Amino acid sequence: MKLLATFSDFKIWNSMFQFGFVCLMLLLGNTIRRKVPFIRRSLLPTAVIGGFIGLIIKEIVKNWGIQIDGQDILSNDFFEMITYHTIAIGFIAMGLVAVKKYKKKPEGFKSGLLIVSTYLMQGIFGMAITMLLFLGLKDVAPFSGLLLPMGFGQGPGQANNIGYMFETTGLFPGGQTFGLSVSTLGFIWGCIPGVWYLNKLQKKNQLKRVYEDSVTENSSTTVEGTGEIPLVESVDKLTIQIAFVFLSYLLTFLIIFGVTSLINVSKNKFLIDNVIPLIWGFNFLFGIFTTMIVKRVLVLLRKKQIMKRVYTNDYMLNRIAGVAFDIMIISSIIAIDIRMLYSWELILALLIISTVGGVLTLLYIKFAAKRLYPEYEHEGMVSMYGMLTGTASTGIALLREIDPKFETPAAENLVTGSGSAALLGAPLLLIIAVAKTTNFLYLFIALGIMAFFFALYNFLMFGIKRKA
Repeated sequence: MKLLATFSDFKIWNSMFQFGFVCLMLLLGNTIRRKVPFIRRSLLPTAVIGGFIGLIIKEIVKNWGIQIDGQDILSNDFFEMITYHTIAIGFIAMGLVAVKKYKKKPEGFKSGLLIVSTYLMQGIFGMAITMLLFLGLKDVAPFSGLLLPMGFGQGPGQANNIGYMFETTGLFPGGQTFGLSVSTLGFIWGCIPGVWYLNKLQKKNQLKRVYEDSVTENSSTTVEGTGEIPLVESVDKLTIQIAFVFLSYLLTFLIIFGVTSLINVSKNKFLIDNVIPLIWGFNFLFGIFTTMIVKRVLVLLRKKQIMKRVYTNDYMLNRIAGVAFDIMIISSIIAIDIRMLYSWELILALLIISTVGGVLTLLYIKFAAKRLYPEYEHEGMVSMYGMLTGTASTGIALLREIDPKFETPAAENLVTGSGSAALLGAPLLLIIAVAKTTNFLYLFIALGIMAFFFALYNFLMFGIKRKA
């Protein structure tokens, strides 16, 4: 009886209940996307549709005070936790995918430069705008514009993490919700102008869109690649893929824990107050680093004939990444606390920086893609634009409209570029630590640093010609 009483406690079921709610919203969003023609044509991700429905239901439930055993059945803390972890899991799964060979050469390093340059551009204009708004609108933190590259460039996971960090300073109440709102508007900017761009090119007969209903995939060849372990043996093949992903995430935790423990031992107040939150906040960067190590070890084991077969499967790993990103998107939108956007000043700031960010990102990526990807300009443009306003899955969704079989290196550029961006952008994370203040001197220093690196990275991208 005691065991039965324990398992019937809603504390045990609470997380499963809320995760089931996320899945229900995902299925509901998918139904709406499939059945409503104009929504289907908009390419608005299923997770975004489900997220908005879930957000409305969550607010109704909270306003009505619906509880079980004295506990809220839908909790922002849970959705924020899911958002935090799934961003790292998604990038780890993508990172474990083997590098493919293409007829056209991928631009991993320059794609990384483009990604970080877009972050910097978004950060420069975002913070410049909120610094100006702060002079007349005191509810707007002058550094809140840095949430533009977090929400647009890096997605809801980082918008959630850095927004929370801004909120804990006491200088920006509602920072977490502000960041999540920026990322949600980023999805809208990614999908609607992205589809408009594709339709515009189609009308000019510059490309042919391939609608998703006409795309088929031979799963028998993708699930069972040459030299790989069987689909079903003593353990399911998908279980092995999940095990590698979570092993990599466990190693990521151990690395972060080790680094932050060393910083705590140093007793340096600046590092403890500013760098440790950044390290935990950028868990996905450490995840990418760990994934590189795991991939290298697997390759070494194969060369030494210690491991006879290939244990990772690209198709399944891409599906795991897709699941993680879908769950991340829907959870991040549900996690928005509408009550924290308590003033018209915050709403005005949100609309201004997201509009400016969306327009500038579209123009900048279009300019860069023409020069970096001359042989697959449109594929490179829509994939990068989708990722740098939403997530990698947004970029992939747009890319599939014109390159469903990934015959160009555009999809590979997203993965290899993200790896390069992690290294190129890591030192710039300290800008966030410097800019968490209302002191305009430090804010101008942060702007100057971002402007310098933006100019440097653009020179490396466009000023240096690759030898034939």
